[in-house]
Amino acid sequence: MVKKKISRRTNIILLIWCITVCQVAAGKCNKVEFITDSGTFIIEIYPDGAPLTSANFIRLINNFHYDGLIFHRVIPEFVIQTGGYTFDFTPRKSQTLPIPNEGNHKLKNVRGTVAMARTSDPHSARSQFFINITDNPSLDSSATRHGYAVFGKVVDGMATVDAIAAKKTQNNSLFKDVPITPIRILKARELQQRLCNVSVVNETQVSG
Repeated sequence: MVKKKISRRTNIILLIWCITVCQVAAGKCNKVEFITDSGTFIIEIYPDGAPLTSANFIRLINNFHYDGLIFHRVIPEFVIQTGGYTFDFTPRKSQTLPIPNEGNHKLKNVRGTVAMARTSDPHSARSQFFINITDNPSLDSSATRHGYAVFGKVVDGMATVDAIAAKKTQNNSLFKDVPITPIRILKARELQQRLCNVSVVNETQVSG
């Protein structure tokens, strides 16, 4: 029964992925830009290595899911995590279905890579993701367990990610490791082909 449910869910998400790819493939370059109040970084996604996860991520980006959310979990020398909560810790629920875990042996949780956060259910990821601050082999998949599915990597602006990871944190009634000063995503967007090779530094210079 569980296998049938997962198979049915996989088919639905695969259909969504096919529709999404057909709609957005033209003029895109598999990169997304996150503008935060602590700086900007760019993620390159890996649709070949994690097609369902990548399609889900792009759909959330294009539906403005991440705009206004905070990094609610920041652990130096481990990860920074976002994708679920607003400035006042109001949950922002994803409108997408849970994603079948696409963790594999080729895409590792090394420094700079981006992976889906989830519960103890390996197939429960929806919208929350984290960026690895250091190599985290304990999060990788193996022959005997599901890991955390890597679907991209920060290719520009890692200094911003490190700056976020260095913020002072505290525990509150809801979470541990919460930045004392909230770090907010101002805007997340899929980059057009013409901006694919523009660096964070150059964009700052142009806009300034």
